[in-house]
Amino acid sequence: MATWYKDHTFSLVLFPLLAVLTIILRPAGDAVLVNRMIAVVILMAGWWVTEALPIAVTSILPVALFPLLGIMDGGSAASQYFNDIIFLFLGGFILSLALEKWDLHLRIAYRSLRMFGSGAYRILLGFMFASSFLSMWMSNTATAVMMLPIALSVVHEMEHIHGKEKMHRYRIALLLGIAYACSVGGITTLIGTPPNLALVAILKNMYPAAPAISFSSWLIFALPGYIVLLLAASMVLYLFFKPDFKGDGNFRKFIREENKKIGKTTPEQRLVLILFLAFALLLIFKNDIVAGSFRIPGWAGLFSNPSYIKDGTVAVLIASLLFVLPSKTHSSRLMNWSTAVKLPWRIILLFGGGFALAKGSVESGLTHWIGMKMAGFSGMSDFSLIAVNASLMAALTEFTSNTSTAQILLPVVGAFSEGMKMNPEFLMIPVAVASSLAFMLPIATPPNAIVFGSGYIRMRDMLLPGLLMNIVGIIVITFLMYFWGIKVFHIDPGVFPAWAGG
Repeated sequence: MATWYKDHTFSLVLFPLLAVLTIILRPAGDAVLVNRMIAVVILMAGWWVTEALPIAVTSILPVALFPLLGIMDGGSAASQYFNDIIFLFLGGFILSLALEKWDLHLRIAYRSLRMFGSGAYRILLGFMFASSFLSMWMSNTATAVMMLPIALSVVHEMEHIHGKEKMHRYRIALLLGIAYACSVGGITTLIGTPPNLALVAILKNMYPAAPAISFSSWLIFALPGYIVLLLAASMVLYLFFKPDFKGDGNFRKFIREENKKIGKTTPEQRLVLILFLAFALLLIFKNDIVAGSFRIPGWAGLFSNPSYIKDGTVAVLIASLLFVLPSKTHSSRLMNWSTAVKLPWRIILLFGGGFALAKGSVESGLTHWIGMKMAGFSGMSDFSLIAVNASLMAALTEFTSNTSTAQILLPVVGAFSEGMKMNPEFLMIPVAVASSLAFMLPIATPPNAIVFGSGYIRMRDMLLPGLLMNIVGIIVITFLMYFWGIKVFHIDPGVFPAWAGG
């Protein structure tokens, strides 16, 4: 029996069987394509969650299944796997690899820690700020892997001063602070975590005429939530694991010494930093920034066809420059292909699989069918709908991959919004953000697993503070969307927009 479960034979048999039964039993009645699409969703969702097959392999199934089941032709299905959203992710990830290659991420981390100074709470907040800032631009996993040894070095140094007993609880706070901050930082930018980009692409697939969510509009929307969640997380951890010492005057000295070990700023670090700043500024100021009567014109307007310029355009331009500009102290370029092959192709194919599912749901009529079935929920208030949907996503993402869960649920939430005659963005945006609210379990996110794997944290150390942070996160997201998001994205919850079928 153990072997049966371990080699995923059960899942490999169960979900195809459920898919076949769905087609036979016809839950959508005579809507043949809807029944077939439901079967594909059951099969892929089941294999994604159980990882019966490698996630990337499950993700490419639509290229084969859609044509065979008559849902979509093979060319249209395959085209979902590369678009401007994918290239935004690719460009951003190549830049993050350049930060790692030249140790610029370490310099940023140490500068951030020095900025916050000594004192138990300040040190915790410094680690969390550094982790969250890097996670806005780098993989959450890479950030956690990089910050963990820095934190353990600091803890080891402080143990010499205060003793191991006094540092035990504080060590837990620092390590969990890194994990929490990686998740919170990822919320803040479109490239910070895959579900954010999945939202943009799924919206585009389901509603081609919908207004695009730009890098700058997302940053303006998410930044207040980031600040509140980061401060809330630091306070929760400080209260749960309050240290037995008042401060640490040697912290600044320790960080200065560690900073000296990585040497002076190199020409390569300066060049990568310039490109990093250019990347951020070009994305933020690409489109017009409007706040009431105040308006900052976007630089894309300088070109004859500003609508041609996508966020992916900027990402590819900056990434390409990394391969062009030479290193001044090495006989190489700032980036080479042997480093770039570390790109997470697994996640890229997962993106594509989710985009294909969203497109197939529209083409088959599944989204319309779900929307009709969900029309009976019209009695709930707008505020309650955000809270309920965000809570559902936050609960699911504790046990499953946040990216694959977002890929599955976002089209459903869009269809639900159609049934409610509500702007789909009003519910899809908070659901995408809620996919990053996974603070309770080691399996919830890679940063959680990484700090848990250090051996210094027990499961029970994570449960209560994680549960409290989940609750705080749902409240923050609900208020953020209801009072701020509708202004940033120009949403009227009571108006069903023409681009969504209104």
